[in-house]
Amino acid sequence: MNTRFKLFSGKALALLAVLGAGAMVTVDFAEARSGKGGSVGSRGSKTHSAPPATNTAPAAQPIQKSITQPGRPGAAATAQQASRGGSMMRNLLLGGLIGAGLASLFGMGGGLAAVLGFVLQGLMIAGLVMLAIMLFRRLRGGSGQPAMATATAGASAAPTPGQQAYRASMGGMGVAAPELVIGGDDYNAFERLLKEIQLGYANADLKALEQRLTPEMLSNFANELEDNKRRGVSNDLSEPNLLQGDLAEAWREGASEYATVAMRYSLIDALVDVKSGRVIEGSTTEPQEVTELWTFYRPTGGDANKWELSAIQQA
Repeated sequence: MNTRFKLFSGKALALLAVLGAGAMVTVDFAEARSGKGGSVGSRGSKTHSAPPATNTAPAAQPIQKSITQPGRPGAAATAQQASRGGSMMRNLLLGGLIGAGLASLFGMGGGLAAVLGFVLQGLMIAGLVMLAIMLFRRLRGGSGQPAMATATAGASAAPTPGQQAYRASMGGMGVAAPELVIGGDDYNAFERLLKEIQLGYANADLKALEQRLTPEMLSNFANELEDNKRRGVSNDLSEPNLLQGDLAEAWREGASEYATVAMRYSLIDALVDVKSGRVIEGSTTEPQEVTELWTFYRPTGGDANKWELSAIQQA
């Protein structure tokens, strides 16, 4: 088996794991802002553990919908590791969503729908079986234990104004030093991604989102946008303005690095009926304040440009 085939197999397996979990769990958000309806995504082995309290977010809602099951973080890790550079996987994912939409549009049903459903179920089951075999082999090979970094926070002695917003509350809540160094470029990347992801979601621009989200989050967002389209509504969002933020935790496990950041920001957030222009939820003139915890993922050793959003939790 050559290197290119191995790479494709890993990406295809990650896609099947995401789609298989998506078939078992549905996400139903009613509001305009991405993630407002719940806490979704994966935080590696810490997916079902509460992040440390910070001044910005003393508490966080537990993640309600995730491909990572309690005690079994391997599926999410596989999908995350294949995400950067996985344009083929993303294209297949988006193609499947488009195909489903076309089938719905043209009223495909009866025998054809049953056949398609059978094929999809078969692929999902096969993917999950392959995933289980791969994880079993990895565990037997001794790679199941996460390798944690031991570096401390504060890579810069004189933080820039952009970093100060994140570090403002690090001393007041008894937050332990993170297990992974987070520097100024990382903080700037988190704030940039907050803006770019919200605006990409507002514009229903999956091309803009695909390099900023893990496959799991891309699947969630695409489902939300498709649901909005069916309902005849659109998102009216302004560029978020970060008001306060701090680092809850940052760590490394295996070939993955994660950082969970609490952020309080303001933005215009409204859900609008496309035909009438009527505001269904929120306001198109009055900004609202939001506090959320965003978890970012990148492959171990990646720079600040490699961060992708892997989870959102409501505070």
